[in-house]
Amino acid sequence: MSDRQQQLYGRYPLKVAFDGGFASKDNLSKAKARNIKDVRFAKKRGLKEADMCRGDYVYKKLRRFRAGIESGISRLWRGFGLTRRTWKGFRSFKCYVLSAVVAADLLTMAGKKPATV
Repeated sequence: MSDRQQQLYGRYPLKVAFDGGFASKDNLSKAKARNIKDVRFAKKRGLKEADMCRGDYVYKKLRRFRAGIESGISRLWRGFGLTRRTWKGFRSFKCYVLSAVVAADLLTMAGKKPATV
């Protein structure tokens, strides 16, 4: 994903937060080789916080950022039916996700809460 960011924006991000499944010394060294200053994995898997980030403050900020992303995904999953899809193909997948995101945004703008099931 960091390589994709480099292709889109012409540079690597300075700070990244990855899923715990990517936590390894090899992935940490690859990120540092790409001049990414702060890397935070959801699980440590033998890595030290000091090796991943320049300080405890940045480590906690990246943890909170990732938690915010996860809460947005959870909102779409629980409130707008973003579960197992039956539509086939990547184009259909994008339409499926977009429909849930648009529904969530419309409710946010309207100031209403989704109905519970």
